[in-house]
Amino acid sequence: MRNSFKIALSFLICILVLLLGVALGSIYVPFRDILAVIYGRVFSTSLPSHIPSVSVSIIWNLRLPRALLAFLVGGSLAVSGTVMQSILKNPLASSYTLGVSSGASLGAALVIAFGFSIPFLGMFTLPAAGLIFGLLTVFAAVKFASRMDENLENNTIILVGMVFSLFVNAILMIVTAMAGDHVEQLTFWQMGSFALKGWSSVFVLFPIVLFGVFILMYYSKEMDIMTFGEEQAFTMGVDVYRIKWLLLGLSAALTGSAISFVGVIGFIDLIAPHVVRRIFGSSHRLVVPMSMLFGGSFMVVCDLIARTIISPSELPVGAVTALIGAPFFAYVYFSRRKGF
Repeated sequence: MRNSFKIALSFLICILVLLLGVALGSIYVPFRDILAVIYGRVFSTSLPSHIPSVSVSIIWNLRLPRALLAFLVGGSLAVSGTVMQSILKNPLASSYTLGVSSGASLGAALVIAFGFSIPFLGMFTLPAAGLIFGLLTVFAAVKFASRMDENLENNTIILVGMVFSLFVNAILMIVTAMAGDHVEQLTFWQMGSFALKGWSSVFVLFPIVLFGVFILMYYSKEMDIMTFGEEQAFTMGVDVYRIKWLLLGLSAALTGSAISFVGVIGFIDLIAPHVVRRIFGSSHRLVVPMSMLFGGSFMVVCDLIARTIISPSELPVGAVTALIGAPFFAYVYFSRRKGF
């Protein structure tokens, strides 16, 4: 099957998943009504009279921004995992391994537990704190690894990242114990949720994701070369040390930006790269954008399950991704080792 056909099919599936994410719920909305509302709102035209105002509000104010945010978050995590696994040459590598999620959780916990607020950021204080603490954690881990190992070997980075993650998690447990009445809110944030997220979150996250993905795609050639080994990359003129720092930072920023809005969500960044490489091969020119599509679509499906399976109540989407992702990732990983 040609890659061009696979790409076209992937785009069609992505659009269908987004439409399903908007259509399905406690109130079903037909696809034609969804398209009519989107067209009417975007181009400021009058809406068909048969569409009730309640449906318009559900589509435009609730489900569409939620589905788009889920797609952006899932795509960000998938791209981040793709880059991490490539440059560290480890199928279990991800921003979570390097402590981004732990750092972001600590930043969010401090804001939730102690009521910190930055005046000019307002409602975005929590996402900003999550992003900043996530980046600080991963940069501290990589900097410490560079002090321990001048060559910045991949195994050293992963080991130091795991140690930093455990240390930050210990601090997080102390903060949680001191959170008092905010323990429930903090616990729910750590499991991830897209509930009550609107267009403001989409508008803030979209340019960050777009910029990050395009920059990472720009370095797809270097990532292809680095997969053959760092010594070969050096001989081919790649500044491995600088590129590794840059790509680790960009990947951490993508993950930190995503989870700072919705909480910690795992397994997307581990599953997506494996699935995409099986379908499209190893060229990062295709793997990076296709990981964005697959990760985003998968996240929309998981969020749809989270908000409909026990409707009108809602499950944390992080629990759904773990239930689906853990056995799926185990199958993919062990089947690769056995050569199935």
